[in-house]
Amino acid sequence: MSFLVAGHPPKTCAACGRPIAPSELYYRFTLVLQGEQDVLDASGKGGGGELAAVLRQLEQGPEDPREWEEQVHWERTGVICTGCRTVVMRTLTPPPGHEDPH
Repeated sequence: MSFLVAGHPPKTCAACGRPIAPSELYYRFTLVLQGEQDVLDASGKGGGGELAAVLRQLEQGPEDPREWEEQVHWERTGVICTGCRTVVMRTLTPPPGHEDPH
C-alpha cells in the first residue's frame, strides 16, 4: 500500500542529512532535555558556601540569555531515517541490568 501526498516538501533525516524518499519509512521524534540540579544541601548543613558557589557559576556563565535557556531547556523535533533510528535507539537504550547512565 503506497500513499503519495502531493505538495509535501521532501523530508531530510535530522541525524545524517540524507533525503528521505516519499516511499521510505521514516520516524518522527521529539527530544526534550531539561536541566535539573540539586543546588543546596537538603540537610541544611551546607551553609552559605554552596550558595556563593552557585552565584559565582552564574556570574561566570554566558552573557546571552538564549544560552542560559538552552542549558535549562532544549527541545527539537524532526524526522529520522530507518538507519539512524537504529543508532538513536542503541544510544538511548541502556544495556540490560544498567540502571544509571552515570
